Amino acid sequence: MPPKKHFAVAASGEWTDEEEGRRRLPAGEVHAWEPGLNQTVCGLALSKSRLGRFPHVTWQDALPESGGSADRVRRVCPRCASVAGRRGTDAKPRWQRVRPRP
Repeated sequence: MPPKKHFAVAASGEWTDEEEGRRRLPAGEVHAWEPGLNQTVCGLALSKSRLGRFPHVTWQDALPESGGSADRVRRVCPRCASVAGRRGTDAKPRWQRVRPRP
């Protein structure tokens, strides 16, 4: 089984949360990003797309249903969500074939 990847967030905008000690948080459209690479999971170049990097925000925190750092997230990239997952801690297990045909 391959090692589990940890995805951070790249976003089209940012805002500062005054309540959490002036912490930068993503806004607008968010993409999954692996720290150390210069592109998002869906293949957008970070510099050409003018996406800001948020290595301190995990992908799960940027999803609107998580309620974490997603207060001003308007859109989640569907291609990134399919690769990085939209699964929370209470999500059902992934689909699995119970009785495959011979």
